[in-house]
Amino acid sequence: MPAIFKYLQEFYQKEFKLLYFLLIIFLLGILIYLNYRHGLEARFAAGGKTKLSNFVGYYLLYLIPFAAAFFLQLLFYKNCSYYKDYWFWIILLLAPAFFSFRVNFDFHQTIIKNIWSGDAQMFWLRCLNWVVRVVVVLVPVFIIWWLKDKNNQPFYGTAALKDVKPYLIMLLIMIPLIALASTQKDFLQMYPKAKFISQLDLPSKKWHYIFYEICYGFDFVSIEFFFRGFLILSLLKICGPHCVIPVACFYCTIHFGKPMGEAISSFWGGLLLGIISYNTQSIWGGLIVHLGIAWLMETGSWLGSLFKK
Repeated sequence: MPAIFKYLQEFYQKEFKLLYFLLIIFLLGILIYLNYRHGLEARFAAGGKTKLSNFVGYYLLYLIPFAAAFFLQLLFYKNCSYYKDYWFWIILLLAPAFFSFRVNFDFHQTIIKNIWSGDAQMFWLRCLNWVVRVVVVLVPVFIIWWLKDKNNQPFYGTAALKDVKPYLIMLLIMIPLIALASTQKDFLQMYPKAKFISQLDLPSKKWHYIFYEICYGFDFVSIEFFFRGFLILSLLKICGPHCVIPVACFYCTIHFGKPMGEAISSFWGGLLLGIISYNTQSIWGGLIVHLGIAWLMETGSWLGSLFKK
């Protein structure tokens, strides 16, 4: 933990500008208000009539706060010469496209529907969506790494983790917060993700629950590689620590389909994990925390649902 506190202290001393940070909070506050009061994601991103309109909708949802957080830095930081680097513009414009493509990717579903039917089809569609989308997002990220950084660093975020204890402590700290969330109505409406299995006509449901939770974990693998690996570490030598807050803004917007409290906390979690990744050049600690929280939320919501009954 001392090392993590040191990372946070250094980031605060070197990077924190109060007015810039307040503007970022104001920007995200507006987006969160529009989303949870006026259906920003549901109506303008996911509500398109064609795949192209959905892709564009999500692309703009991700790009606008991501780019705005960078452009606002021109008002508060002197060393913003990274705008002259063409790789900055490539990553700025392509990263939201990569993630929008991931969200809208469904080409594999036709194959699944040809193999399974009924409740089994529903189960495999949900499970394999998580796994397929790991590949969908990692392929373009690998291409960027191959073209830009293969001679400078290992594949984004794969550097070895030196000490696992701080991340386990962070998980312990999260347990009471997750326990509290597990008493909230909107949380229990969303979680556990695997509760739909109880309504399916499937043999050996215990095995299906376990397999589903493993596949669910794959989603967090792709997210950590994308946000704390690709975005932080591909921009590290271009922008320095200036990349951390814009990436946290982008990360916040991918949670707009989840409970509002989770969307708000995702910014702070993305900020913390981004600072850690920036300093360690490894995603493994963040992956431990992210996976741990995800599975704790599944467990907590199961228990919350039982007590509610």
